[in-house]
Amino acid sequence: MTSDPDFGWRPLTAGQTSAWATLLAAIEAVDHQDETVGEGDLREDFNNPEQDFHRGSVAVYDGPAMIAYCVLEPHCSDEPRHEVRHAGGVHPAYRGRGLGTALLDWAERTALPLHDDRHEGRPLLLSGRHPSRLADAAELFSASGCKPSRWFLRMSADLSDGTQPAKTPAGIKIIPITDERSADALLVRNEAFRDHWGSAELTPQEWAHFSNYPAYRPKLSFLAYDGAEPLGVVISHEYEEYNQLAGRRDLYIALVGTRRAARRRGIGSALVTRALETARVDGFVNATLDADADSPTGAVGIYEQLGFTIQDTWVTQTKQLAGR
Repeated sequence: MTSDPDFGWRPLTAGQTSAWATLLAAIEAVDHQDETVGEGDLREDFNNPEQDFHRGSVAVYDGPAMIAYCVLEPHCSDEPRHEVRHAGGVHPAYRGRGLGTALLDWAERTALPLHDDRHEGRPLLLSGRHPSRLADAAELFSASGCKPSRWFLRMSADLSDGTQPAKTPAGIKIIPITDERSADALLVRNEAFRDHWGSAELTPQEWAHFSNYPAYRPKLSFLAYDGAEPLGVVISHEYEEYNQLAGRRDLYIALVGTRRAARRRGIGSALVTRALETARVDGFVNATLDADADSPTGAVGIYEQLGFTIQDTWVTQTKQLAGR
């Protein structure tokens, strides 16, 4: 923990979402991470079947005010390793007092038993992320023994002037995702991301949680078919809290994937274009997404062709904890 006896540490619960949202808003006001979420989005996190908030989360309090937090997310990939991702932050008014270091120490200690419960004997990687422009965050990770491993780009597109007409490849049909087609979307997602860095297959339970997220917009999410064969998927989100602060409707492209055998046919571009055009007609004026700078599909170049530009860069920091 920290040397300050006035700070209280306890696990996050669904009853703390108001205090959690207030803390996140204070962090966003200074760090400008473009990561605004509301209480409803945070509350839904407690329904994630893979999340263990009782053991894998902590909130730090100064009296009634939450001043820092950290959440661990177990993440198993097809590789012979287990990854635990952590997300956290410290209220700007409490920085420089050792809380960030204490949270990283807590994450390292807590990740090991969570890992051993599920994947004892397998290598364990602890990872976290931050905007690359935040030098203090980079220094904090470096001091804890983490190393930069991957870079992701936050990209944005202006929809107010319209989007390019959707150019659907010959023989491909693009239709909205429905509950009846959810299994097809999961199949495409899992196959499409098998060769992506740090990716893991989602279980049907995890996909059900993802598909019921408050921000999910099924009418702006689509599947691409060749006959009865699903080949591509795009999933769209809308975050009401973010829209209120930004003063505009923003479409967040949460997921784009094409099965490997169907790549290089323009299916991903057609799916994103359909989502953007549908959103524009519905009143959205902006769209954002995150792209792996070293994506094996060349995603960054594809998005740039669709009108997206780079707004920010995030770096993933990793540390090997077991199985060295």
